[in-house]
Amino acid sequence: MQHSFSYEKKKVIQALRYHFVQRPEVRVLIIMVNVFAILSAVLFYMKKIRPEPFLLGSLIWLLLMATFWYILPNSIYKKASTFRDSFIIGFTDLQVTLENERGSVEWPWRKFSRFFESPHFFHLYFDGKSFFLIPKEGMSDAFRHELRALLNSKVGGK
Repeated sequence: MQHSFSYEKKKVIQALRYHFVQRPEVRVLIIMVNVFAILSAVLFYMKKIRPEPFLLGSLIWLLLMATFWYILPNSIYKKASTFRDSFIIGFTDLQVTLENERGSVEWPWRKFSRFFESPHFFHLYFDGKSFFLIPKEGMSDAFRHELRALLNSKVGGK
């Protein structure tokens, strides 16, 4: 199975957002900030606290959302030259092969720890923070289904 692709900035940014939201520490942080913001809003409405904690909670929430939704994905996209290349990726029962005009690399399936699927990509993880995005664009439904089955058998989902 082979698939050739290049990346679209808008879709990569969205995939990076999915990556950050999937991280357990980010989920916990978002939940804690939301609980603090809601609790401070309720206490402020009941006149139990001054407006500063409510405003602080709102500011922290806005900064957190801006960081994970805009700042981090855009900075990673700008730093990684990978997203400006075109690739051919091949899948066999033994390995994954990635090629571009500068060379190729082969990864045995055991190198991957997990994968998950977002609307436009398959996210193939080496470890908790290192991953590779495989765009679904240009794949037929049959190819996508076959790749999903191969990834499930070789790597396993979330």
